[in-house]
Amino acid sequence: MNHIGQDTISSDFDPATPVAPALNSLKQKTLLRTMNCVGIALHSGEKVSLTLRPAEANTGIIFRRTDIPGSKEIVASWDNVVDTRMCTTIGNDDGATISTVEHLMAALAGCHVDNVYVDVNGPEVPVMDGSAQPFVFLIECAGLQEQDAPRRVIEILKPIRVEIGDKMAELVPSDTFSVGFEIDFDSKIVAKQSITVTMINGTFKKEVARARTFGFMHEVEQLQAAGLGLGGSLDNAVIVEDDKVLNEDGLRYDDEFVRHKVLDAVGDLYLSGGIIMGSFKGVRSGHALTNQLLRALFADQSAWRYVDCEEDDSQAEPELAVKSADIVDLAAASG
Repeated sequence: MNHIGQDTISSDFDPATPVAPALNSLKQKTLLRTMNCVGIALHSGEKVSLTLRPAEANTGIIFRRTDIPGSKEIVASWDNVVDTRMCTTIGNDDGATISTVEHLMAALAGCHVDNVYVDVNGPEVPVMDGSAQPFVFLIECAGLQEQDAPRRVIEILKPIRVEIGDKMAELVPSDTFSVGFEIDFDSKIVAKQSITVTMINGTFKKEVARARTFGFMHEVEQLQAAGLGLGGSLDNAVIVEDDKVLNEDGLRYDDEFVRHKVLDAVGDLYLSGGIIMGSFKGVRSGHALTNQLLRALFADQSAWRYVDCEEDDSQAEPELAVKSADIVDLAAASG
């Protein structure tokens, strides 16, 4: 595969103080300063510029197509997902779309960024190295600032599951947010892998963020013959052929394949519009099933409640406390 070259991140200064690892931080956060990066779009192979800008409290994550004059904003939300083939694509009523949002969304979730404008001058988020780590670095360079508004949490009240054939995705009640995944491929090097990661104390950055997307050489060749995956290379994906990893540096984790599926799930679940307090499990699932799971969740008003983080002064550590007045209808709030 052709060498694409290195993606770039603009920074005229040293990285800001690293993002605090505590997942139970109470206040909403946005970026301290604007940051830009340039990379390759996975499917078109074209160079793309992406800029992250600070946003006011309660803005959420907003994508903007800067290459389309007058284009409306695209809210990063589960009900704006318009395609889940090979990646997650969101769009607006005018037909403007942004593809491959899941790795950036995962980084925003893992770094606890609640409010940000994402300006992109094309239809795809740059793939960078195929993981979320470049976006984590971008966020750390920008730094974070606390805002005068509590973070909102989506508490899972009862199990919700969706299934298609041998594929399954579910959310169950829990006091923390964890993501478990199981994959099973007809390849000796990938084979059957499983992992569960509880997203506390910086585990996303340490255990998940560096895991790259992966594919098999015969699939890559088929995609490129169809005019897709033109930006794919050994620089931004783990490629497997004949039960061997073709990347010269090998794997970043022994089980990098399943860890990347966890990364994708974290990003897709952040399209819920808040922090999930519950446990996710996926078995052979992907973007489509995760989105179907969110649609099933929010269709059942008895399965969840939307709450604000409140500090309990009697405790040494902050907790998630629920006020009845803070429970709202997420579907109505995002409409």
